Amino acid sequence: MDALLSSEHERWASFDDLLAEPLSQLRDFSLQGGKRLRPAFCYLGNAAAGGDLSDPVVLDAGAALEMLHVFALVHDDIMDGSLLRRGEPTVHHHFTQLHEQGEWAGEARRFGEGMGVLVGDLALVLADGLLTGASREAWEVYNELRVELVMGQLLDVSFAANRSADPAISQKISLFKSAKYTVERPLHLGAALAGRLDELAPAFTGYGLPVGEAFQLRDDVLGAFGDEAIVGKPVGDDFREGKPTRLVLHALDVARSQQLRPALEVLSHLGDPDLTAAQIVAIQEVVEATGARAAVERRIEDLLGSAVDALGTADIDAGARNHLIDLAVYCTRRDR
Repeated sequence: MDALLSSEHERWASFDDLLAEPLSQLRDFSLQGGKRLRPAFCYLGNAAAGGDLSDPVVLDAGAALEMLHVFALVHDDIMDGSLLRRGEPTVHHHFTQLHEQGEWAGEARRFGEGMGVLVGDLALVLADGLLTGASREAWEVYNELRVELVMGQLLDVSFAANRSADPAISQKISLFKSAKYTVERPLHLGAALAGRLDELAPAFTGYGLPVGEAFQLRDDVLGAFGDEAIVGKPVGDDFREGKPTRLVLHALDVARSQQLRPALEVLSHLGDPDLTAAQIVAIQEVVEATGARAAVERRIEDLLGSAVDALGTADIDAGARNHLIDLAVYCTRRDR
């Protein structure tokens, strides 16, 4: 990724100085951190299938997944109006600030968001280019992953806007935006590169979907209760956005079924972008008191057990199996 992005920066910055900053932002954002989970699952899927890990296409596939994730994050931050990512200004907010500081023509917000969209688009194009040498079967997996990612985001944006409380839709969003995108499809891609997708797809799905769901649930818990200094973004933003997470839906269901008027009053402020720190604490207390957090934690542990069981009889490399179990534990019990 560093070699690719540095080369692209040199190429386009020499063409015109105006292109230097967008390329710098893409390179810096891509390399500054992140968990690199999707490349890890792709790599381990290939290793578990007995693939040739020295084949450059395996490294390229991992880099493609990470660049695709950069595209998704940059666009997601624009849709959510997020100002911070990994403790730094989001890409679109960086360009908004540049516009304001330079007193440039036009509206700063629109400029920032426009530049963010284009930086994300470039990440997507570069991701696709990295998979040029992959097999047709691998491309079929990758294409399905991309479609599922967009469908999950479409559901997420629509779900939040219409204030639906349907847990079935929340489950579908988690399936596409996390379970399939983060774990199942990268594993399938790794197996496809090794030529064993048909054989291993059932086991990788049995492992990947519960790990992916648990990963999203842990994300929801961290978004509501995490340590802001560790998480790298403001805790409580999900409350400000009115995001219908499993935590929120469970709390609302309990408050309504038991007619807990004070709790309902507190939860009625969900979706207010100007929530104060005190209001966020009040919502956290309601989520705790209704048993929502405890219920989600139990679900995470159940999903972890299901994932480990799914690998039990699969014909895969023993070392890769152990790494997959370790990665499942990390995904479900992480603090960032």
